[in-house]
Amino acid sequence: MAESREASVYALLADGTTVRIRGAGADDTDAVRSFFERMSPANRRLRFFSAGSTSAQQAADRVGRSHPPGYRALVAEHEGALIGLAEYETVRDPRSAEISLAVGDDWHHRGVGTLLLEHLAHEARTAGFTAFFADALADNHEVLKVFADLGLRVVRHTEGPEARLTVELRPREAYLSAVDARGSSADVASLLPLLRPRSVVVIGAGRTPGSVGRAILRNIRTGCFTGRVLAVHPKAPALLGIRACPTVADLPVVPDLAVIAVPASAVVEIAQECGQFGVRALCVVTAGLDSATGSTLMDICRRHGMRMVGPNCLGLANTETAVCLDATFAARHPGPGSAGVAVQSGGVGIALLDGLHRLGIGVSSFVSLGDKYDVSGNDLLQWWESDDRTDLALLHLESFGNPRAFSRTARRVSRTMPVLTVDAGRSEAGHRAAASHTAAAATRTTTRAALFAQAGVTATRSISELLDAAALMHSQPLPVGARVAIVSNAGGAAVLAADACEEAGLTVPPLGPDLVGELLARLPAGASAANPVDTTPTVDEEQLRACIDRLAQHGAVDAVLVLLVPTAVATATGDDLVQALAHGEKQPRPVVGVLPAQSTRVELLDGAVPVYGDAQDAARALAHAVARARWLNRQPESTEQPAPDEPQESRALVTEFLAANPEGGWLDPGRTAALLDQYDIPQIRWAWARDESEAVAAAERLVGAGGQVVMKAHWPGLLHKSQEHALHLDLRGSQQVRAAHRDLTTRFGELMTGVVIQPLADRGTELFAGIVQDGVFGPLVVFGQGGTATDLLADHAARLAPLDEADVLDLITAPRCEPLLFGYAGAPKADLDALEDLLRGLSRMACDLPQLAEADLNPVLAGPHGIHALDARIRLVPREPRDPYLRRLR
Repeated sequence: MAESREASVYALLADGTTVRIRGAGADDTDAVRSFFERMSPANRRLRFFSAGSTSAQQAADRVGRSHPPGYRALVAEHEGALIGLAEYETVRDPRSAEISLAVGDDWHHRGVGTLLLEHLAHEARTAGFTAFFADALADNHEVLKVFADLGLRVVRHTEGPEARLTVELRPREAYLSAVDARGSSADVASLLPLLRPRSVVVIGAGRTPGSVGRAILRNIRTGCFTGRVLAVHPKAPALLGIRACPTVADLPVVPDLAVIAVPASAVVEIAQECGQFGVRALCVVTAGLDSATGSTLMDICRRHGMRMVGPNCLGLANTETAVCLDATFAARHPGPGSAGVAVQSGGVGIALLDGLHRLGIGVSSFVSLGDKYDVSGNDLLQWWESDDRTDLALLHLESFGNPRAFSRTARRVSRTMPVLTVDAGRSEAGHRAAASHTAAAATRTTTRAALFAQAGVTATRSISELLDAAALMHSQPLPVGARVAIVSNAGGAAVLAADACEEAGLTVPPLGPDLVGELLARLPAGASAANPVDTTPTVDEEQLRACIDRLAQHGAVDAVLVLLVPTAVATATGDDLVQALAHGEKQPRPVVGVLPAQSTRVELLDGAVPVYGDAQDAARALAHAVARARWLNRQPESTEQPAPDEPQESRALVTEFLAANPEGGWLDPGRTAALLDQYDIPQIRWAWARDESEAVAAAERLVGAGGQVVMKAHWPGLLHKSQEHALHLDLRGSQQVRAAHRDLTTRFGELMTGVVIQPLADRGTELFAGIVQDGVFGPLVVFGQGGTATDLLADHAARLAPLDEADVLDLITAPRCEPLLFGYAGAPKADLDALEDLLRGLSRMACDLPQLAEADLNPVLAGPHGIHALDARIRLVPREPRDPYLRRLR
C-alpha cells in the first residue's frame, strides 16, 4: 500500500474560517512539541491518558521520525500556526490502522477535528485501509461525539475507563450526506462577509465620471446600503460624498468586503494589503489578470482566509432589507424579490437582470462570478438554499470546477426550488476524435446533459428560453403530466399551437364527450371543443373565462394554453379577451397565454400569468415545467447499492497491469474478461487461440463439430474489428476455421497476437454500453444502440456514476432505440432485469477504478433469455483517485 501524498489544501471550518490541511513531517517536530506544550493539562490527559510533561516531546518525535509505509500524519494550520493534528499507523492488520486526534485548546467546537478526520480517512482509503480504530477515555465526551457524528459506521466498546472505537472507512451515503451538511453550513458562513457585509470599501473609484470603480461606489451609495461605506484613493479625501483614505491601512475600521477595481498590475498589492489589514472578503472586478498574477492572488486569499468573487466580473448585490447592497456597475438597481442569479458573464448578467425587471420578478441576490477563481455556482446554490428568501435559482455557468459536488448540491436544492441554467459551452469544437465508441459518445453536450438531468436542473439553450421557463415556474403550478388543452379564437393559429406542443414533447389529447358538452354550453354557437378548442371570434370575455376555468379544473388535461388574436368583433363589443386570463379563478393547473400580436417575447400578466408572443416559446416553457414535475415525482433514492466486498481483486488486476505498462493501455481479452467477471457483467462464451490448431480445438470445444463460430483477430490497440476486416462470421467445421485463421494470419502477420473464438450469437437487439472517465466530470456510464453503426446513428444517453435506480431507468428509456427492447416490429423483447444489472455493474466498476479510462461493450446482445457482451475493450491509465466530495477549497 502506498500512502497518498496530495499537496496541501485549504478548507473551511464550521464558522467559515479558512484553514490549511497538509501532511506533517520532520520539519514539524518543534511546532508539534510546542502545540502539545501549550495544551492544558486536562486536554493532554484526554489525549495521552496522562498529563505528564514528556508526552509532548514523544508526540513530536513520532511525527518527525522516518516511518515505513502505514503511517500518516496531517496537521491543520491557521495563518501558519498549528491548531490540530491527526495520525494513523498500522499495527497488526495491514488493512486497519490506529488513529489519534488532538485539537488546540482555543479551537474546540469549530470543526477542526472533524475536518482532519475526513481528510485522514480519505488518505487511508487511498492507501487501501478499510478501518480505523481508536482508544479514548470514556469521559472524553467531545472526541467520542466527533466520531459519532462523523457519518461513518462506528462500533464502540467500553471497558472500565476506556472506550475502543472501530470506524469503517467505506464512504456510504450517510457519510456523504453528513459531509454535505457540514460543507454547506461552513460554506454559507464563509460567504457572510461577501453577501451580508456590515462595511464595504471600494478601491479604485476615480474622481472623474466613467470609471468602473466610481460606478460601483455610486450604486452602493444610491442603493441605500445599510452598512458603512468607505473608499481608498491616494489623493482625494472624499468621493461622491463618501470618506476616502490614502491606503487600506489608513481606513478607520476593518471592512468586511473590499471591492477592487484597480488596474491588473496593482491587484496583487491591494489584495495583500487587504489581507494584512483583516478584510474578510474580496470582489475583484478587474479583468486581464495573467495566470501568474491569478495564482498569487488566490494564494493571498487562502493565506488570509478571504473568500473572493471574480476577477473579471460585474460585481454582486443583495436586496435583503437589512443589507440593500448593490456593488455592481449595472445601469439599474436590481429590484428586491426571490430570484437568485449567478452568472459567469457580466453581459449575460445584465441581460438576465433586465429580463427579470421586465417580467416584474425581483432578485434576492446577484453574483457575477467572472473568472470564478474561488466562489462558484455551487457556493451560491448553498447560499440560496439557506437564505429563507430565494425560491428560484438562475445560473449561467461556462465551466465546472467540481461537477460531481455541483450535482449533489443541485440535486438537493432542486427539490426545494426550480434551478434553471443557460447551457453554455455546448460546442464540440474542443472535442477531439476519440478512440472508442464510448469516448466518441460522451460528447461535451452529452456529459452536461447528464449532469443537469440527474440533478434536476432545467437546462435551456438561450437567455430568452431561460426567462420563458422562469416566468412560468415563478408564477404557475407545475403540470402533473404532458397533456395540454389549447383554446383559441382563431382556428388556424390553434393548429400551429398544437404543432408546437407536439414538437416540444407535449400531447394534445381529444377531450371526452362530457367535457366537450360542458365547454360548448359555455361558448358561442359554432364553437368546436375537440382540442384544440375553437371558441370562434365572437367569444366574449365571460365565455372565454368560463371555458378556461373549466379546463384548468378538469382532470382531462394538465395545462391550458390560450392563444388569442385581436379581432374587430372584440373591439366593437368592448371585450378585452386577455383579461380572461388574468381575472379568472386561481387554477390548480398552469394556464399560459399566447398573443402573436405582442411585441415582447414574454410578459407576466398582472404578475400572475405568463403570456408569450409565440406558441413555440410557450410550448417549450411548458415542456420544461413538465420535465421538472416528473423529476420531482421521482423518489429521491440513494445511489448506494448493497455493498459487495471491497474490490480487492479488480484493483489488484489494475495495479498489476499498470506496473507492467506504466503509460497504460488496452487490456488483453483475458484480463478484460476477468475484470468484467468481477462485476457480474455477462459475456458470451469465448476461447483464446494462439495458432490454427488451437483455434480448431477451441471451436469444437465451444460448439461441437457442426456448430457455427466467430473468429476475431487480436493485437494490442485493435479497436474496430469491422473497419479492419479483422473477423470472420458463420464459420462451420474445422476447414472453415482453418481457412479463416490463415486469412487473418496472411493479412496481419506478426501484428496479430492471437484470435478469439466465440459461438455465433442468437438473434437479439444489438446495444452498446460503456464507461468513460471525463477529465472534469468524472466517470460516466453510456448506453444506446450498438453494432457497427453506433457512431453513425449516435443514439446514446449518458449518466454520471454512481447510478441510482432512476438513473438506470433513464438510461434504458432515453435512446430512440428503446422500443426495440420491448419487442417493436418483431424484435425479441429484452431481459430488462439483466440489462439493469449490467448498467449497475458498469456503474460500480466506474466508481471503484479511477484508472479505468474507457470500457467499450459493443455489441451487447439483448434478448428474452439474457444479456451478453459479444465484444469488450477496456483501457487503463495511471491515475490517482480524487475524492470529489472531500471538503476543500479550489
